[in-house]
Amino acid sequence: MATSARRTPASRARTTIPQVSWRTPQPAPIVLISGPEEICAERATAGIRDYLRAEDPSLEVTDVRADDYVAGTLLGVTSPSLFGEPRLVRVTGVEKCSDAFLSEAVSYLAMPQEGATVVLRHTGATVRGKKLLDAIRAGEGGGVEIACPAVKRDSDRFDFAAGEFSAARKRIAPAALRTLVSAFADDLTELAAACQQLISDVPGDVTEQVVERYYGGRVETSAFAVADTAIAGRYGEALISLRHALASGADPVPLVAAIASKLRTMARVAGTRESSVALAARLGLKDWQVDRARRDLSGWSDATLGMAIQAAARADAEVKGGSRDSVFALERLITVIATKAPFGS
Repeated sequence: MATSARRTPASRARTTIPQVSWRTPQPAPIVLISGPEEICAERATAGIRDYLRAEDPSLEVTDVRADDYVAGTLLGVTSPSLFGEPRLVRVTGVEKCSDAFLSEAVSYLAMPQEGATVVLRHTGATVRGKKLLDAIRAGEGGGVEIACPAVKRDSDRFDFAAGEFSAARKRIAPAALRTLVSAFADDLTELAAACQQLISDVPGDVTEQVVERYYGGRVETSAFAVADTAIAGRYGEALISLRHALASGADPVPLVAAIASKLRTMARVAGTRESSVALAARLGLKDWQVDRARRDLSGWSDATLGMAIQAAARADAEVKGGSRDSVFALERLITVIATKAPFGS
């Protein structure tokens, strides 16, 4: 009984407020946009604005900074005007809000202004404003929450890109989608822009040939292209790809991270007999990632894979400041992976 009593408040705070996708945002008196992924938060905010403006073109839009807040501003910009136009108030920096804003925002929840939509952006970078967030999530103010969690894993980026085309009712071949995601693995904003360019420019289905025509140079020098050629044992090609990537401005840190990520996936998949679907679900991967890792394992042993992972860990430390020559660290890593032998042997 005591355990139930302790869990009830937290459970209520989590489940009372409706959760809305950033792809299909809906206005409410209070809209909390939480999480660090800025591109998703920007889409959600723009979606709410477009929704309200479509209902009434006379929509008044006001931007407020919670960290540089003047007392009385929130009530002033949400109060009805003489002509009663709808109001949209976009508040940024809630994760670093002032005491004045926090106090007034919590009070505002008790009596939101009719015709006003207040969008609160909290990146989650700090716990500042927790009292306000807890109140909103408990249902005060009649709000909704739009979560924008970080997109970090390959599978998350794949889902993001697939969602871009699905939302636009545009078909893209699976191989084309994989190529596109690999080409923009280091920057979600660039990936989103690339998806939108293909959606707007390509009249029919998006094929792998189309992606290569648009972003061929980027694909050829992407971190994953470097990793793929090295893992396949194509030593000379891997070094050329690495030099092209560096010449085009690629940062050594994400290059090593991409290579290490593929090696770790290979290690997680090695020796398993589960179906691709079951293994992907258990590991948080996509079916094609499991299939690709299994193909990559051809010619690898536990010993050589372990040696490559250790080399990747060493290179990671060196490109993050542990060595004066990050390019040499990368070339040594590529050598170990492509030759499946200790460096200099």
